[in-house]
Amino acid sequence: MTTTTEESPAEAAQRAARIGDEHGVLTTEQVTSFIRDRLADTDVDGRSVCIVVPDGTRTCPLPMLMGAVHAALHGRATRLTTLIALGTHQPMSEEALAAHLGYEVGRLEETYPGMTVVNHEWWDESTFADLGTIPAARLAELSGGRLTMDVPVLLNRAVVEHDIALVVGPVLPHEVVGISGGNKYFFPGVAGQDIIDVSHWIGALITSAEIIGTTAVTPVRALINEGAALVPAEKLAFCVVGEAGSLDLHSISFGDTISSWASAAQVCAATHVHRLDEPVHRVISVIPEMYEDIWTGAKGFYKLEPVVADGGEVILYAPHITEISTSHPEILEIGYHCRDYFVKQWDRFKHVHWGTLAHSTHLRGAGTYDAETGEERLRVKVTLATRIPEEQCRKANLGYLDPDTVDLAAAEADGATFVVPNAGEVLFRLR
Repeated sequence: MTTTTEESPAEAAQRAARIGDEHGVLTTEQVTSFIRDRLADTDVDGRSVCIVVPDGTRTCPLPMLMGAVHAALHGRATRLTTLIALGTHQPMSEEALAAHLGYEVGRLEETYPGMTVVNHEWWDESTFADLGTIPAARLAELSGGRLTMDVPVLLNRAVVEHDIALVVGPVLPHEVVGISGGNKYFFPGVAGQDIIDVSHWIGALITSAEIIGTTAVTPVRALINEGAALVPAEKLAFCVVGEAGSLDLHSISFGDTISSWASAAQVCAATHVHRLDEPVHRVISVIPEMYEDIWTGAKGFYKLEPVVADGGEVILYAPHITEISTSHPEILEIGYHCRDYFVKQWDRFKHVHWGTLAHSTHLRGAGTYDAETGEERLRVKVTLATRIPEEQCRKANLGYLDPDTVDLAAAEADGATFVVPNAGEVLFRLR
């Protein structure tokens, strides 16, 4: 992979303000004071602000962050809208939003006076603004020659119709872009289908195992930065890096969406990438309940694939999950396959949303496909220990294990199984 910007991430990071690093965690007072002071120095008065935040599939002390942001903006900004960056995930209910943002159901105004909260309605074309097109020649340049096509850039109107777009959220290793955060909250967070499909398919062509966890400006990040450059609003961000397994924060960075991301990515690479000395043959990836289906819970595979030996197995243990996807039934039609399975049968699959194809390859991992014999060989076995029926697992080209037969304590003690609690946010790689 190559970077496509003259400014390196390390250089960009120097433009951001940051407190904290990979050593230790910050106090609530440190975080809230940092937010207050940074926004006090920001030209907000008389301007409208759209606050873009993650949905419930990211670990983050969002009520604390939002409380500080709102306190610093209320009475200064002419309008405050919080937009939930769903990507193409399920919309959050009022009950879920209240818990997520830290207010009582039906009492948003009491906690956050003057603020509106909306889901990104990715299924409704009327909610998008057309920012223009990334030309085919430019996409070829950004993607390293992997794709050549015009890409329409559609973005949620709420971002476009405010003077400032303020991203507030965590930075984590990510299977499509390398390390998440920054402009990724716009694309794919609140974007239209075309740029989502193209960005995800570029990531799939590179492969998750190669791209995940890198702090470089990957081809995918280069594409989303290109799209973000078309956004008329001033783009700022508070990018946080949390302590794995808790709601404490290692760091918080502030600046434009490129510099704040680059600053946080440095910390993320030090805290959320764990190194193993040798490959493991059997993994039980314990999927937390914030992932409600395999579409989101598959992160428990993405973060483990790089350390699994050839012929090894990853078991996604999630007794609470009953569906492969709540929003994307087309994944059941195509199943889970390696990248070359689709590339070498492109005419058969090119009509399927490329984001769905990308998800399929990300969960199935590395493999080969012989177009002449129809044989697909997969490097790693993927097994679901969920409440999804065995027949559906097999149809999707995944293994099945009755979750009631899984004994985590025994697996941890047997010496042959690598058990990973709260899987999905920490990346494992070999030294």
